[in-house]
Amino acid sequence: MKTLYVLATAIGCLLTANIAAAQMDSAAHKAWMTYMTPGPEHQQMAQTEGDWTTDMTFWKGPGAQPEKATGSCTNKMIMGGRYQESRFTSNMMDMPFEGLGTTAYDNARKMYLNTWIDNMGTGMMMMEGKWDPVINGIVYHGKSWDPVTQKMMDLRQVIKFKDANNYNLEMYRMHNGKEFKEMEIAFKRK
Repeated sequence: MKTLYVLATAIGCLLTANIAAAQMDSAAHKAWMTYMTPGPEHQQMAQTEGDWTTDMTFWKGPGAQPEKATGSCTNKMIMGGRYQESRFTSNMMDMPFEGLGTTAYDNARKMYLNTWIDNMGTGMMMMEGKWDPVINGIVYHGKSWDPVTQKMMDLRQVIKFKDANNYNLEMYRMHNGKEFKEMEIAFKRK
């Protein structure tokens, strides 16, 4: 009789463990599905998909005269609408310029993520940002290596969406403890 009781208890424990594991698997599955499913933020990113002309103004330092360049950018949603890839070309300082950016909206962290690489460096810029309804855009903060000072520098990037055919990007960095606008790009749909 005692053996039967121990066997029944063991079977009961196994069934309880299996039910708990199935519930946990169901919760984990639901969490992963929520994490991987593109949402409204991804649909908003997709609105800038396509080809754009760019009009860029940049400053080499505080008080420096602005310099101008024009170029083009192609934004494309990739990996099932989960990310946006941006390919940028221009001619800056009498040199061909090309850059590649990726933008994501992380459903779990509830924030935008941005990476940037270009042919005028060998590093990678990484930024995190939040939607700001006041400017109808995204404000990013991040860091990048400064080859002049040999230190990491703080960056701020602001993207403002004007309408379906126009948006702006502003880039700020620190110089001697003060933020200055380093670049502004106006994007116009082709």
